[in-house]
Amino acid sequence: MPSTSIRKLSTIRRPRFSVWFVTSGKRYDYEAVPPETYAAFRNAFVKGRFFNNHIRNRFWYRLIADA
Repeated sequence: MPSTSIRKLSTIRRPRFSVWFVTSGKRYDYEAVPPETYAAFRNAFVKGRFFNNHIRNRFWYRLIADA
């Protein structure tokens, strides 16, 4: 999953998943993202662009504090 902005994606339990960002290193959990949107995100050639266009500011999310 090479990306310059998204370090890692992980499904917690559907329809929730986590995104780790390269620059900040922060993890955010996103809720209620439709399975087809998540699948398209995972398969997107430019994940940062897909995230900005289809997920950011469209779904509920929360910052997960460092463990």
